[in-house]
Amino acid sequence: MIAEIQVAPSPAGTPDDPHAFVEAAVRVIRASGLRFEVGALGTTLEGDADAVWATLRAAHEAMLAAGATSGISHVKIASVDRTMDSLTRKFR
Repeated sequence: MIAEIQVAPSPAGTPDDPHAFVEAAVRVIRASGLRFEVGALGTTLEGDADAVWATLRAAHEAMLAAGATSGISHVKIASVDRTMDSLTRKFR
């Protein structure tokens, strides 16, 4: 499974770290052990469907646990027998 998540916390972060709540979500994704790529507008990850779903939820919850008073996560899911590399290799 391939998924992309964009967390949109409110507020975005703290005065000292304006991206703190997004960074909390990315730390969860990094710690998951799944293959991932952080992009300008979201983070793409791939792996076993159960692990991907669990990581998406954990990333959303991490944004809130880090201090966001509210947040929206925009998620795209692709249930395909392809990899991130196979979908992007042509463009790199």
